[in-house]
Amino acid sequence: MSKIIKGTMLLTGATFLSKMLGLLYVIPFEALVGASGGALYAYAYVPYNIFLSVSTLGVPLAVSKFVSKYNSLGDYKTGRDILKSGMQLMALTGLIAFLFMFFGAGQVAHWTISEGAQSKNSIEDVTMVIRMVSFALLIIPSMSIVRGFFQGHQSMAPTAVSQVIEQIFRIVFLLTAVFLVTRVFGGSTQLAVGFATFSAFIGAIASCIVLFLYWKKRKPYLDKELESQTSSHRLSKASMFKELFSYAGPFVLVGIATSLYQIVDQFTFNDAMFATGLGSKAEQAYAAINLYGHKLVIIPVTLATGLSLALMPAITRSFTEKNKKQLHKQINQALQIIMLLILPAVVGLSLLSDAAYGSFYGIDENIGYYGKLLAWYAPVALLYALFTVSAAILQGINQQNFTFISLTCGLIVKGSLNIPFIMMFGAIGSIVVTGLAVGTAVVMNLMRARRKASLSFKPLFKRTLLIIILTTIMSVIVLFIRWAIGGILSPEENRIHALIVLLAGIAFGGISYLWLSYKTTLLEHIMGGRIRLLDRFLKRS
Repeated sequence: MSKIIKGTMLLTGATFLSKMLGLLYVIPFEALVGASGGALYAYAYVPYNIFLSVSTLGVPLAVSKFVSKYNSLGDYKTGRDILKSGMQLMALTGLIAFLFMFFGAGQVAHWTISEGAQSKNSIEDVTMVIRMVSFALLIIPSMSIVRGFFQGHQSMAPTAVSQVIEQIFRIVFLLTAVFLVTRVFGGSTQLAVGFATFSAFIGAIASCIVLFLYWKKRKPYLDKELESQTSSHRLSKASMFKELFSYAGPFVLVGIATSLYQIVDQFTFNDAMFATGLGSKAEQAYAAINLYGHKLVIIPVTLATGLSLALMPAITRSFTEKNKKQLHKQINQALQIIMLLILPAVVGLSLLSDAAYGSFYGIDENIGYYGKLLAWYAPVALLYALFTVSAAILQGINQQNFTFISLTCGLIVKGSLNIPFIMMFGAIGSIVVTGLAVGTAVVMNLMRARRKASLSFKPLFKRTLLIIILTTIMSVIVLFIRWAIGGILSPEENRIHALIVLLAGIAFGGISYLWLSYKTTLLEHIMGGRIRLLDRFLKRS
């Protein structure tokens, strides 16, 4: 399990850094383009993420599982063959996805913005930004195959480093372009957002260069593996693709899940808000939930993303080798890590929602409303994380097809209840329905894993109860800090005061939770051993 944790920490660290950069750039981006520009940006990126997932067909992560399986059987050539064939396939599907997205942008725009709607963004604006972001589809699918190949060798550094470099180049181009368009040349916000979406193409090029350098450096080692091959399955290309696609389908759904819930909002949110007389708040609320709020909420989910990428090859190996004891330990430990780290994070974010939103995006007359939306949305992050990891568990035990059933059920919940709940509860209704939808899929996934792998979740339930107790104590401390500082400062009126409340809440809440989890030995039981770094600062016999 130590290799899983090392791989998790590497991928999680890179993903966390990437997400933090993605959060930090939104601060100046919001100041330059505002709520309407943020909504326009989200209108482009939600369908882009769907087209990207569809174009890759789930193949990159399926390659990880495929390569891991045949490596464990001593057959390294089959993994190399699937890399070459997979890149050719992804080049074709990426081109097809680009053509569909570029020429279908107008139709997506019509579904997003109704004719005559009181919106600052027009149908033409939405069409333009969707077309600008579509160019990244020409590169990213093929590039992702190489990441999957390295992950199948349980080598996480190429994915981690390329992710960070991709994000850095994307953000530098994005902020530079938006600043030049809006502040230097006096261009429109809509044009600036168009260049912002095009930054995905620039980041993809930078990532390709990094992966090429890793391939060049590690090719001698990979060639030595080929020479030490102990078996050969001599699969035809048709047989390889048949097996690959049997793994791949559900990976599409995992990668696309969040975007599918968001696309339901994109096509229904504005009209439902207008129907309830809240049309003046529609775009601001949409941006607050699906762009600016989502950037904050998704930070805790990065752990689940890294964990699932590192976990799946290891679970596949244990399942292939029929090592049930190790398999059960890996699954329970993965779920416990999610609860240990993400539950207190989302509770803390919910309690400090006003201060968090004000610190990152500034204070205005709507800060209370935005903070309330974030407070409701934060707990959904835990469900997103559990869905990601539970889907990885199903894939590792060859139950990947069930992910289609669970996600479909979740989407039925979202699609059928979204408009009624928005009509009843306003923007909060869409958040509640998202939680119900994702929660439905999570419960179904875990029940399936329990039945097919003969799992017992008793260790998970016992430790989760302790985590809830410690999180409750942390919450009391956070609320006291917020009350004490709020009585002296004015976080609802001053951005610096909001930042002080946020940092104090994070510091006192985080340290208290860490101290409690360390002293109760919860940390070492879940992580699999003493954490020597903490031993230096926190004394315990």
